[in-house]
Parts: sequence; C-alpha cells; structure tokens
Amino acid sequence: MSVLRFTGANSRDAMRQVRAALGEDALILANRRTEAGVEVLAMAEPAAAGASPGEAAPPAPVEPPPASPPRAEPSVPPAPMPASPPAAQDEALQAMSARLLQEMQEMRSLLAAQRPETAADTPRQRLAGWLAESGFSRPVADEVLAGLPESLADGDEESWLVARLAGRLPVQEDELALLDRGGILALVGPTGVGKTTTAAKLAARYVMRHGPDQVALVSTDGFRIGAHEQLRIYAELLGIPMHGLDLDEPLEALLPALADRRFVIIDTVGMSQRDQRVIDQVARLKGGAAVRPVLLLNAASQPEALEEVITNYRQAARAAGLALDDCVISKQDEAGSLGPLLDALMRHGLRLLFVAHGQRVPEDLAVVEAATLARQALAVRRAAVRRPPPSAGVATLLGQGRRLAALLAALRERIPGFHDLEAAWALAGVPPSLQAMRLDALLARTEPPRGSRVWMPRAWVRGEEWSQPDLCLDPAGQWSALPWPQHLAPAGERERLAEAEAAGPLGAHLLAGLPGEAARGWLADRRRDWVAQVRGSLRVEVGGERHSLASLEAAMTPRQPRGVRWRGREAELRLAACPVTLGGEPGPLRAWRGELVDLDSARSLKRCFWLAPEALRGRAVPLLLAQLAADALPALTRRANRRLAEADPAMAPALRLTLAAGLAAVAAQLEASGEAWAISLRGELLGLLGGRRRASAETLLEALLHLELAREALRELGSVGLEGLH
Repeated sequence: MSVLRFTGANSRDAMRQVRAALGEDALILANRRTEAGVEVLAMAEPAAAGASPGEAAPPAPVEPPPASPPRAEPSVPPAPMPASPPAAQDEALQAMSARLLQEMQEMRSLLAAQRPETAADTPRQRLAGWLAESGFSRPVADEVLAGLPESLADGDEESWLVARLAGRLPVQEDELALLDRGGILALVGPTGVGKTTTAAKLAARYVMRHGPDQVALVSTDGFRIGAHEQLRIYAELLGIPMHGLDLDEPLEALLPALADRRFVIIDTVGMSQRDQRVIDQVARLKGGAAVRPVLLLNAASQPEALEEVITNYRQAARAAGLALDDCVISKQDEAGSLGPLLDALMRHGLRLLFVAHGQRVPEDLAVVEAATLARQALAVRRAAVRRPPPSAGVATLLGQGRRLAALLAALRERIPGFHDLEAAWALAGVPPSLQAMRLDALLARTEPPRGSRVWMPRAWVRGEEWSQPDLCLDPAGQWSALPWPQHLAPAGERERLAEAEAAGPLGAHLLAGLPGEAARGWLADRRRDWVAQVRGSLRVEVGGERHSLASLEAAMTPRQPRGVRWRGREAELRLAACPVTLGGEPGPLRAWRGELVDLDSARSLKRCFWLAPEALRGRAVPLLLAQLAADALPALTRRANRRLAEADPAMAPALRLTLAAGLAAVAAQLEASGEAWAISLRGELLGLLGGRRRASAETLLEALLHLELAREALRELGSVGLEGLH
C-alpha cells in the first residue's frame, strides 16, 4: 500500500491529479494549504479496504505516476534517500498508512456514536408527526415545537403539547364579559354557516342575564326566502324587537331606533368568500356607529375553504377600516377533526368567542377552554398529512413577527402620517378596480398636518409618466409619510395655495419654482412665509442693476454652515444671502445660495439657489434644508414604484405611486435626521436586510419595502400574537 502526495495550484487541480493517478475510487486521507497551493494525501481505495485498525495492509505494487502532470510523489519521504534502504522506506510508509487508517476508523466510530436517533425515535419528530396527523400545518408545528425541552418524562408529552397549543389559541375566557360589554355585534360569514341561529343564541343569553329591554336583533338578509321571518320568530319568542334592513339601506337608517338598546346583534346576508359584494356588505357596517364584526366559521369545512374565508373576509374588513379579530365556531358536532380549524385560528390570530355544537337555542353555545379544544384536536389522527396552507411559503418570516411589530410601532410613534400610509397599504387587498376610488376616499377624509407644504414640480419625473406627489410637514418640520397626489390639487397656482389653506393657514409654502406674480401677491396679502427653489440664471436687481443669481457671490453675506446628511455622506451646507428685488416689485426679497460640500473629500456635491421674502431672513434656513432633502424624492419614488410593480403587478398605478412616494419620504427623512430615535430606527431597519449596509436613503428604502412586504406576508399567514402587524 502506498500513500501519495499531490500538489496543485488549487483544490480542483489537485483532485484532477488524484483521479488521473488513482482513479475515481481513490481515498482522500488529508488535505491542506501550502505556499505552493493545495496538498492532498491519497491512496487507492482497495488498499484502504483491506486494512484493519492498527494493522498495516500488505504492500501492494503501485505503478509510479507519469513524469508529466499530474504530479504525484510519495508523501514520506519526498525523494529517495541513499541513507535509508528501500525496506526501511516501505516500513515507514506502511506505519504511516496504518496510523492514518486507525484514526479514520476512530473518527467513523465517534460519528456513529453521535449519530442522531432515527426520525421515529426523537421526541420532536414524534410530536411533529402527531401534529401533522391531527391536521396542523408545518408553520404552526414548528412554532409549537420551538420550545421543546431537552427531555420530557414519560407520559408528559401530551400534556406539554396541549399546553403549547392552548397558549397559541386566544379564546374568550368569560361569556359574561362579552354580554356585559354590549355594543353592536355583526355576524358575518358564508351562506349556511349558522349566523341566524347564532344570533338567536346570543340574544337569548343576553335576555337570560339582563332581560329583554336592552337587546335587539337586526337582519340584513333579504336574499333567502323567509330569512327575515326566521329571525323575527326568535325575536318574538324572546320578547325583543327585530328590524329588517334592505340590502341597499345603510345601517345609519336604523341607529335612531336602536339608540336605547345596549346590545344589538346584526345577522348579515350570507355570501361566498369569492363574491365581490362581500367588500360592499362589510363596508356598510361601518357607517355611523362602532360595529364589531365577528366571523362565523364552519368547523366541518375543508382547510382550503377555511383559509379562503378568513383571508377574504379580513381583507374586506381592512378595506372598510374595520378590525375583524373575533370568530365563532359553528357546527362543531359535525366536524371530523378540529386540527385544521384551530391551525387556521392560530395562524390568523383570530380570538375565539364561542363554539356552537347544535341547533338548540340557547343551550348549544358555549365558551370552551383552549386546552379542551387542543385535546379534542389531538385525539383525532389520520394518516394523510394535510398540505401546507397557501401562504406557507413565507413561514420563515414567522420568527421575525414580533420584531417587525415593534419596528412598525416605533415608526407609527415617530413618523407623522405613518398610520395613514398603512391604511393606504391595506387597500392593496381590495380588488384593483376599486383601489383608486378607495384611495381618493381615504385621502378625502384624512386631514394633512397643519405645518408646511412642499410643492413638488408639476412636470413628469424624467423617464416616467407621473409627477412626484406633494409633501406635507407637521408643525415640528417632520415629513408626513402620507403624500398628497398632484391630481387632487386644482390646476391654477393661486388656487392650489388657497385650497391647501382651506382648513386653516399653513406655516410655509416650499415651492419648486418662482411663483407667478398673482401667487406672490396672494402670499404677500396673507403674509405667508414661502421659499422658492430657482435657477442660478434667474436675473434679479441689486442696487438698481440686474444680475444673475449665480453672479452675486461677492455681494452675498456668508451664513453659519449647517451639517447635513446627503445620500449617506456627512456633508456641510454653506449658505450665503443678500437682499434683492424682482423687476421693481415693492416687496423686498432675499436671495440664497447654498453649496453642499462633502466633509471627507471637500468636494462640492451640489449648488442651489432660492428666493424668499426678506422678512423671513434666518427663519428660511430650516425650510431650505427641507427643500434640499426633498430633491432626492423623485429618484427614490421611482425606485420604490418599480419594486412595488414587481411585487404586485395588479396594484392600481395611483395606489402604487402613493405608497412609493410615502416610503421614499420616510427613507429620506430617516437618512437626514441626526436624532437619537432616527439613528436607532436606521439600525433596526438595516438589520432586516442582513450584513453590513451603509445607511443611505436607498438602503433604508429597501428595508422599508422589505418591512411592508414581510408584514403583508405575515398578515396573510395570520401569526398569532402579532397584533402590531394589523
């Protein structure tokens, strides 16, 4: 037996030599990097197979490798040494080979001893199989088993698993808490799920506790023959009023008649989850009163149908501005297995109020403990494992859920209008044909901050067929996350200014160009602050002579430089100003010149010119900084718009542009701010992307897109306990 050494420029070259000399079955004993490249020790497999631990294999003739590449040499010694006879060399090689083989056998024995138990023997795999056979999906199983202790005593596996499942299933613990709370409860869900019977059961429970004087029933089901009459019979038996609401009649029409009722239960018309009218029906519940929707789920439904019902009804509720977080299980007595249903509730975070298990009113309605339901689900096992829910491809995001929720909460707290931007994002769940209309309605009822308005250029962004939406600033000078689309503003310049101040005066107007004479007069009459970014070629009068702004450097007085962040760099804005007039206009103006300089290289990055009323003087500086930062928005919005188009090609262009511009504004503001909270948020956002990233507006935008898309995926997945994501 012979151990040969092969040296190559890299691993591939060395292995090519091994295969050429010893064939494909060569046994690799060791490899290491040397100054010459990669060194590999190898031997022929037959020789290795014939050796036993601690015993050298008998010498086998090995033909020397060819003189040309591949180059192979005996590892010990590298060349014939006259001082050692051939027999001594063979003995040394055999001893080395035996030692190497013994070490290999010991390693194999150690690995065999450490090999994990078979899948059927590990507690984790046994419990995972139990969950799968009971109808639970892989994402839920992974989360439940994440806290599996290293060892469980015999007989404790079931109780541990029941406790873990129960901890993930939010339930109403006290029936009286719901009845005492009162309010308007709307039962929604597909046809035949048991809404009418459940409404009667809830009303009967309330009458038994509080009497008939404070409860009423409402039916909106005008489709089914006798639907109103069925509920009316229950109402008469209970001695309570029942009102019928036509399909096209708003809920507000009944509110006066319900004013003296503490608990109102609405039995809505049953509709398939695929019916487009579901959105309109849920939207009718919001107007004029605080309505709490409750979803009825048939325990006997197929897992795929349950998934579709929950997803579509929750999307419809979000589009209407309602939170659909509660459910009632019906027809439990008809269900073959509870596992798929409980799995859906856990993933979507739905709170279970009641379980209905028969037709008797009011007996067959109960509050059930989560542990009892979990035990019932585990008691039914089947060989066929259910396939994952449609959204299981994003199950890897589950571990990020609470982190995303905390980050979203921080953005809502610190960024003005971020909650409104999220409301706009929720419209992505509405059919595309309705998205633009719903967006206009959202903007119409949203009051912009009464700070300042940044008016972006009215022309299309270069290479695109849209104009950058305008931006609102709150009184503290922070940008609002919800932009203002230009198509909502009047066409005339003065009309736009007046419309923006219809609800009250703004702090200032930041204009993308010099306002016309009429607009300047309007601003002067109302003593409004404004700044206008202009070209350096604009000619103004100084001392009775006309000059371009770019030529006034000598006449301008330098101001205190301002430190800014510009596209991920630390920079300094060097300002200078002087008084000017425009063509003999009586109102004096002040011309500003700004040069942005990179602090590291001292290179000039950008030059800007502005005009502002002379009376504004130094108060113009914060406005100039805000407008300078806004220059980056069109490029950021273009980037976000294209990413959103890739993620959701069906999204309406108006909604996509609004979301893109809002995310761009948040990214630019976070990049420019030196506040401690902004620095912390930058770190959290960049952490979502992994690796080391520079905190530029572009990378922050990518992180915000990742955050929103991950939040949508998790909302579709319905992770329990992630309330901050909704």
